[in-house]
Amino acid sequence: MTDTSRAFPAGFLFGAATAAYQIEGAAFEDGRRASIWDEFSRIPGAVINGDNGDVACDHYHRYPGDVAIMKDLGLDTYRFSVSWARVRPDGGALNPKGLDFYKRLVDELRDADILPWLTLYHWDLPQALEARGGWTVRETADRFTEYALDVHDALGDRVANWTTLNEPWCSSFLSYTAGIHAPGRYSVTDGVLAAHHLLLGHGQAVRELRARDASLSLGITLNLTVAEPANPQDAADLDAARRIDGQFNRWFLDPIFRGAYPADTVEDIRGVDAGAIDALDAATRDGDLATIAQPLDALGVNYYHGEFVGGRPDPNPPAPGDAPTDRRAESPFPSHEGIHWHERGLPRTSMNWEVQPAGLTELLQRVSTEYAAPAGTALYVTENGAAYDDELVTEDGERRVHDADRVAFLRGHLGAVADAAAAGVDVRGYFYWSLLDNYEWAWGYEKRFGIIRVDYDTQERTLKDSALEYRRVIAARAIDVPVLR
Repeated sequence: MTDTSRAFPAGFLFGAATAAYQIEGAAFEDGRRASIWDEFSRIPGAVINGDNGDVACDHYHRYPGDVAIMKDLGLDTYRFSVSWARVRPDGGALNPKGLDFYKRLVDELRDADILPWLTLYHWDLPQALEARGGWTVRETADRFTEYALDVHDALGDRVANWTTLNEPWCSSFLSYTAGIHAPGRYSVTDGVLAAHHLLLGHGQAVRELRARDASLSLGITLNLTVAEPANPQDAADLDAARRIDGQFNRWFLDPIFRGAYPADTVEDIRGVDAGAIDALDAATRDGDLATIAQPLDALGVNYYHGEFVGGRPDPNPPAPGDAPTDRRAESPFPSHEGIHWHERGLPRTSMNWEVQPAGLTELLQRVSTEYAAPAGTALYVTENGAAYDDELVTEDGERRVHDADRVAFLRGHLGAVADAAAAGVDVRGYFYWSLLDNYEWAWGYEKRFGIIRVDYDTQERTLKDSALEYRRVIAARAIDVPVLR
């Protein structure tokens, strides 16, 4: 450790994250039935190469070995999601065999002294509920609340940290407006309604879980960004950044922490599709926003990249990076006309996302000052990671992956978190996305985010250099340890 070493706060949690559909496999075993991703992945052209999550990383059968790897890395905590389609197939009766898997997983984690961090919804809505309207109807929020209580009945005595939703922006606008994710709808109205009912389900679940056990740590995870104008002196550029911030960040932060949708963004969307706002007004009942604004113990921040935008086209615009190129996609931003993404020369991942660690520091400071700190809510970075085109090599009979770009990404963003903590932000943990290479939604198996390489033919796991480096940082509890060579 050097004199410039930046230590993390006492009690800071180092973890990694995954999601059920992306790693579990066993898609139709032990009573699990179809989710919207099982259905969507079978639509021609919806997913690269027609890939699906039927087997994925086979974590359902291989979880003891995966937990052993976590222990070897020194992880303090592991964020996983429960499959709604496994626990309450078709959204109906409880499936004990589905719950039993999560009991075994949690017990394995606890035996390894790894803190279980449970996410109730990471996008695998039972297809039967989608057939009845999905997140565009109020019933789904009620069924989600029932499902949350069922999971608590099974795991509440051994899991203290509960996240209701992962990235509702994705499971509303990206899924119901842009058509990029399941269920693949193209409707501004559907996206707005889905966002409202997702947040309502979140609020109801928090209220009911807290009534059952006041000792639980309850929260939600949002994917957030830093929207910057290409020219801070240009009114059109400033307005483009404001609109992205409103539709990406404040559409979810404001109702959760302030009990209201942002008025400027409501008007932005009304100007594009007045019917969508009319539908939102009709769907919002007295008390909904108060329910959504339940006090939270934790806010999960997922950060991958910023947005650099202007009101006029960039002469040399960046290549698209938000959707597979073989699928038709609409903008996930209802009010997107006149917003143009600009190039600023930052390094990019294989998703074509900018690498901007300083943006994470800025984001944590902003969210803390404007939302979390006044509410007494702790922050956690619940996802942060990068896809690169890794190559597996054999050296001295051992399999290795020299992912230097990911090592640099990891160290840079851990440093950004340490900087935020040093500036007074109450940030208490970091979860790398992802523990394993996995099914990357509409990208199928084309993109690898893991610090552990998965051979999808043999299911062999290989620790990448980034995993070894993360292990070193965790052991040191500081970031400026020597770089692994």
